[in-house]
Amino acid sequence: MASIDSITGSSSASGAATLAALSASSKSSTAATGMSSVTGGSSTEQQNRFLALLVAQMKNQDPLSPVDNAQVTSQLAQISTVDGIERLNTTMKAMSGSVDSTQAVQGAALAGRQVLATGNSLTLSQGKGIGGFQLDQAVDNLNIVISDASGNALHHVSLGPQQSGVNGFTWDGTNDAGKPAPDGSYTYKIQALSQGKEVPVTSLSYGMVSGVSRGADGFALNIAGLGNRTLDQVKQIMQ
Repeated sequence: MASIDSITGSSSASGAATLAALSASSKSSTAATGMSSVTGGSSTEQQNRFLALLVAQMKNQDPLSPVDNAQVTSQLAQISTVDGIERLNTTMKAMSGSVDSTQAVQGAALAGRQVLATGNSLTLSQGKGIGGFQLDQAVDNLNIVISDASGNALHHVSLGPQQSGVNGFTWDGTNDAGKPAPDGSYTYKIQALSQGKEVPVTSLSYGMVSGVSRGADGFALNIAGLGNRTLDQVKQIMQ
């Protein structure tokens, strides 16, 4: 039988009326220029509009009931908060662009390299197939079942105790009867046991990185025989 080897505020009515009039005038001007909202435009435009309204309110306030200092401070704090959020958004966009560039460079550097990435496919070529697995903990025994394209089990093997982390294995291409299987694509299932209980295990497939492409989730590696994988799905670089 063939074996598989393991790899290791307030304000006056006059002030309020003035604010309402200015607001209405601003909305009218906005509509005339095709803008959808009085709050539209850049951060600078919003600040200028706010300050104009605040100055008009203070000029038209009732001297016997002036605008409360706390209210003015609160309004200034609000516009400052809006400006800060916009600056933060701009910074985050810049950081996102930098991350994308870094991912592209890292991905391109892997072109032509052999890797182990998430998947359960195995390619048999010249009597040799390579696969792998990732364990979060050490296990007492690890069983592998290799099947053909039709789902028929061809080879069963127990690798015994395995350490946590990323591990690889090789298959010599023979079935349970010791006869060689033809070169081609196969799949495999892995069962990991610790003290008789099954524990999580991630199957890994072996392939060569042929290029890098950008998709909805960012940059992805094009791995021959596996398709696209994101950088975090690559668990080990073989060579």
